[in-house]
Amino acid sequence: MTSFYSIEELKHLGLKSYGHNVLISRFCNIYGADQITIGNNVRIDDFCILSGKIEIGSNIHISAYVALYGANGIKIEDYSGISPRSTIYSAMDDFSGDYLVGPIHSKATINVKGGMVLVKKYVQIGCNCVIFPNITIEEGAVIGAMSLVKENVKSWGIYAGIPVVKIKDRKKGLLNFI
Repeated sequence: MTSFYSIEELKHLGLKSYGHNVLISRFCNIYGADQITIGNNVRIDDFCILSGKIEIGSNIHISAYVALYGANGIKIEDYSGISPRSTIYSAMDDFSGDYLVGPIHSKATINVKGGMVLVKKYVQIGCNCVIFPNITIEEGAVIGAMSLVKENVKSWGIYAGIPVVKIKDRKKGLLNFI
């Protein structure tokens, strides 16, 4: 027995769909599996949380302790990756003080807003990053470690900071291997 689910065990997770060569850690928590699609050549490591409507493309690595909260949808396109302890939110509470915060309260007393998060092809998200709802990270962008993404990010740049700013352009040599 390995630390990843076997092919037979994957069938019983209840995923909407999944491709071949999918490795999901036995220590990954999945909520709403019937809303989650996974492509080919995907590895999801220990202690990840996948919740809600999530579409994971092919050739993707999701490192340990990553949380994907897909209430309003998260789509991660091919050849992208997420480093340890990063979190993507597609919905977020209103912390202004005008509403209560948390899922334990009635809908009349909370104000949750959000939108789809789209991570396009060849994106890499560094460790300990936070991605806010309703964001697009364009093709080939890199988000540096310990960064906050609260606005859309343009393609083929390296971004870092709180909030992120563009540091420099990213090279495209990786495309020679695809």
